[in-house]
Amino acid sequence: MPSVQKKANLKTIVAHCDKTLRLDAIGDYDGAHNGLQVENNGQVTRIAAAVDASLATVRLAAEAKADLLVVHHGLFWSPQLPWTGPKRALIGELVENNLAVYSAHLPLDAHPRLGNNAGLCKALKFTKPKPFFVEHGAPIGLRVSTRLCRDILTSRLKTILGAAPTLLRGGPSVCKKIGIVTGGAGGSIARAAAEGVDTFITGEGPHWTGALAEELGINVFYGGHYATETFGVKALAAHLSKQFRLPWEFLDHPTGL
Repeated sequence: MPSVQKKANLKTIVAHCDKTLRLDAIGDYDGAHNGLQVENNGQVTRIAAAVDASLATVRLAAEAKADLLVVHHGLFWSPQLPWTGPKRALIGELVENNLAVYSAHLPLDAHPRLGNNAGLCKALKFTKPKPFFVEHGAPIGLRVSTRLCRDILTSRLKTILGAAPTLLRGGPSVCKKIGIVTGGAGGSIARAAAEGVDTFITGEGPHWTGALAEELGINVFYGGHYATETFGVKALAAHLSKQFRLPWEFLDHPTGL
């Protein structure tokens, strides 16, 4: 007899995600719109995960036969009108392929087990991380106390992220207090330094931070916004797969940033 395709209720999955990620307790930027952004017919048989929700990743999810796309950067960061050209095509792809979209931004950064920062921290083999870097009322990053040669840290990040990070050599050659905030936190290195770290790992930042890192006496690693934020959606999708017994896959669509 042919195997019966497993299904899960979309509302049940969404409620589980909302509770697990504590959406009601963690603030975010106005454009984030955490939670369910697009619904489908109410059933989920396959989950796809991507860093960004876009026409390209929606099409990849459709090719993968997914009916739920879990993302870190959702669809509504800026006003979405008018729905013409590529935006009209995006709506069409979502509806025609019965694809729901669930987005979690800062709540996914901040989660102590499934979060982007927790994932990168684990990949770096750091232990006993502490909360770090308050954003919108809650700590979203992690910090560790260690003793690690800066060059070794560079090598580890290259292996984990797939490319050598950009390093601003403003701090000591031996890193002792390391802070991690994935994504685009480079503009806030002064805040990181004020919290006592001598080394700050994030995704990207503006040009002027080169001089500022020297002035503050802090090392800054820019590992790429995209590359540092693949951990959370992978972990969340894997968690949902186990919880609801559904297959999942990661859709790798790098932005180059």
